[in-house]
Amino acid sequence: MIPQTASWTELGAEHLGIIQSLISTCKLHDINPYTYLVDVLQRISQHPASEVVDLTPRLWKTRFAENPLRALIDPRHPGRQSKQPEAVHAH
Repeated sequence: MIPQTASWTELGAEHLGIIQSLISTCKLHDINPYTYLVDVLQRISQHPASEVVDLTPRLWKTRFAENPLRALIDPRHPGRQSKQPEAVHAH
Protein backbone atom coordinates (compact mmCIF):
# COMPACT_ATOMS: atom_id res chain seq x y z
CA MET A 1 0.00 0.00 0.00
CA ILE A 2 1.24 3.46 -0.87
CA PRO A 3 1.25 5.85 2.08
CA GLN A 4 -1.15 8.72 1.55
CA THR A 5 -0.33 12.36 2.10
CA ALA A 6 -2.53 15.41 1.65
CA SER A 7 -1.73 15.50 -2.09
CA TRP A 8 -2.15 11.76 -2.86
CA THR A 9 -5.31 9.84 -3.60
CA GLU A 10 -5.75 6.14 -4.33
CA LEU A 11 -6.83 7.00 -7.87
CA GLY A 12 -3.75 9.17 -8.35
CA ALA A 13 -1.55 6.37 -7.06
CA GLU A 14 -3.18 3.94 -9.49
CA HIS A 15 -2.56 6.30 -12.43
CA LEU A 16 1.03 6.84 -11.31
CA GLY A 17 1.51 3.07 -11.19
CA ILE A 18 0.24 2.72 -14.76
CA ILE A 19 2.63 5.41 -16.03
CA GLN A 20 5.56 3.92 -14.10
CA SER A 21 4.74 0.48 -15.51
CA LEU A 22 4.68 1.81 -19.10
CA ILE A 23 7.99 3.63 -18.60
CA SER A 24 9.63 0.56 -17.05
CA THR A 25 8.34 -1.67 -19.86
CA CYS A 26 9.72 0.77 -22.43
CA LYS A 27 13.12 0.63 -20.78
CA LEU A 28 13.04 -3.19 -20.71
CA HIS A 29 12.46 -3.17 -24.48
CA ASP A 30 15.10 -0.48 -25.19
CA ILE A 31 12.45 2.09 -26.14
CA ASN A 32 12.79 5.77 -25.32
CA PRO A 33 9.76 6.37 -23.02
CA TYR A 34 9.31 9.95 -24.29
CA THR A 35 9.21 8.84 -27.93
CA TYR A 36 6.78 6.04 -27.07
CA LEU A 37 4.40 8.21 -25.05
CA VAL A 38 4.37 11.06 -27.61
CA ASP A 39 3.56 8.60 -30.39
CA VAL A 40 0.93 6.59 -28.51
CA LEU A 41 -0.88 9.62 -27.09
CA GLN A 42 -1.33 10.91 -30.65
CA ARG A 43 -2.07 7.54 -32.22
CA ILE A 44 -4.57 6.19 -29.67
CA SER A 45 -7.55 8.33 -30.69
CA GLN A 46 -7.54 6.90 -34.22
CA HIS A 47 -6.39 3.37 -33.42
CA PRO A 48 -9.12 0.68 -33.41
CA ALA A 49 -10.06 -0.30 -29.85
CA SER A 50 -10.02 -3.96 -30.88
CA GLU A 51 -6.30 -3.60 -31.70
CA VAL A 52 -5.22 -1.60 -28.63
CA VAL A 53 -2.73 -4.36 -27.78
CA ASP A 54 -0.64 -3.03 -30.71
CA LEU A 55 0.09 0.04 -28.59
CA THR A 56 1.74 -1.87 -25.74
CA PRO A 57 5.48 -1.17 -25.71
CA ARG A 58 6.51 -4.66 -26.89
CA LEU A 59 4.25 -4.65 -29.96
CA TRP A 60 4.61 -0.91 -30.58
CA LYS A 61 8.35 -1.46 -31.04
CA THR A 62 7.78 -3.95 -33.88
CA ARG A 63 5.02 -1.95 -35.60
CA PHE A 64 5.66 1.75 -35.08
CA ALA A 65 9.12 2.41 -33.57
CA GLU A 66 10.88 2.90 -36.91
CA ASN A 67 8.63 5.83 -37.82
CA PRO A 68 7.10 7.27 -34.63
CA LEU A 69 4.87 10.31 -34.57
CA ARG A 70 6.60 13.31 -33.02
CA ALA A 71 5.41 16.26 -30.99
CA LEU A 72 4.53 19.33 -33.06
CA ILE A 73 7.57 21.03 -31.56
CA ASP A 74 10.36 18.51 -31.06
CA PRO A 75 13.77 20.22 -30.85
CA ARG A 76 15.53 16.86 -31.23
CA HIS A 77 14.00 16.24 -34.67
CA PRO A 78 13.05 19.57 -36.28
CA GLY A 79 12.20 17.98 -39.63
CA ARG A 80 9.95 15.26 -38.19
CA GLN A 81 6.59 16.43 -37.00
CA SER A 82 3.36 14.57 -36.58
CA LYS A 83 0.67 15.14 -39.15
CA GLN A 84 -2.07 17.06 -37.45
CA PRO A 85 -5.43 17.83 -39.02
CA GLU A 86 -5.65 21.35 -40.36
CA ALA A 87 -7.63 23.75 -38.24
CA VAL A 88 -11.15 24.49 -39.39
CA HIS A 89 -11.79 28.21 -39.59
CA ALA A 90 -15.28 29.60 -39.10
CA HIS A 91 -16.30 32.11 -41.75
